[in-house]
Amino acid sequence: MNQQLINTVKSEFIKTFNSNPLMVFSPGRINLIGEHTDYNNGFVFPAAIDKGIVAAISKSNSEKSTIIALSTNERFEFSVNNIAPLENGSWQNYILGVISEIQKTEKQLDNFNLIFSGDIPIGAGLSSSAALENSVVFALNELFSLGFTKKEMIFISQKAEHNYVGVKCGIMDQYASMFGKKGTVFLLDCESLEAKTVILNLQDYCLLLINTNVKHSLAESAYNERRKVCENAALKLGLSSLREVSLNGLQSIKESLSESEYQKALYVIQENSRVLEAFEAVKQNDISKLGELLFASHNGLQNQYKVSCEELDFLVEFAKNSNAVIGARMMGGGFGGCTINIIKRNQIEEFKKAIAKQYKQRFNNKCSFYKVNLSNGTSLLN
Repeated sequence: MNQQLINTVKSEFIKTFNSNPLMVFSPGRINLIGEHTDYNNGFVFPAAIDKGIVAAISKSNSEKSTIIALSTNERFEFSVNNIAPLENGSWQNYILGVISEIQKTEKQLDNFNLIFSGDIPIGAGLSSSAALENSVVFALNELFSLGFTKKEMIFISQKAEHNYVGVKCGIMDQYASMFGKKGTVFLLDCESLEAKTVILNLQDYCLLLINTNVKHSLAESAYNERRKVCENAALKLGLSSLREVSLNGLQSIKESLSESEYQKALYVIQENSRVLEAFEAVKQNDISKLGELLFASHNGLQNQYKVSCEELDFLVEFAKNSNAVIGARMMGGGFGGCTINIIKRNQIEEFKKAIAKQYKQRFNNKCSFYKVNLSNGTSLLN
């Protein structure tokens, strides 16, 4: 955890509001494997990481709430008695959405002051949005003694994103950020919310994220469009989600789907199987099997689900041809963001140098690197 970030947020809060705040840390997350399966009620394999959002909060003694986003130096004032989405809002709508969803439960909120900052790169597919939502709902829950369980809080965060941001996300990001455990990955069943935990022992390897530093504008519309394709395929079989659809079942309706729709649904069914295989591989400490599954997952995301992009494909292809990396894939919604790589610890530096040089030559853009450790979930800092 970034102690400097915590100190900065706290001292800024005291300087601005002249009161001692409640402090909360909420982590971002990685997902080892299981992409676009969560909103299909399938399986995912996420973990919380040691990068996230730090929030400082206290009650306001005025008729308004003030929120400051420290990293962009933006200030936002409103009253909790008058909440509506902002037309051109960005981070503001995540926070307003959380407040709105809390109010729907008829719990009493008063005005408050909040300062937040983070060390999660925005748009990298590490779920800075879920970390922000969770930090706010957790902080408000503590500050006003609302009595929500962690499970209730993640649904508030998810609904905030659905209703105020317009992204029909699954529950994985909020779950991993809230419930994370140090050194541990969750096999999460997105239908029942049952999770099995397993320690990730990477032996001579570690996790390296490589950020393309691009975010293609397709992302949001494509996300909702793919969700619709999946729901329609399940509906044709009279089922509520692709989670319940077998390969034979999908085959039986192939004639009524376009090739592109069929491939998208097929990808989801295959990816669910890969997640279950990955869980077994980690249990058996079979890291090379885990790596193979990551490469297979990327192949499906690139060629069947079609949510990758040239930059992501380049990074994965380069990793595949390197003897330092045993598995890589794009991670997150797609069209930019990060790849996740399982890489030999002792070869990181030369690999980074080589891939950075090639990436710059190819795209005239820099890629960024983050080494991450698996961390605990959303919690109080004081």
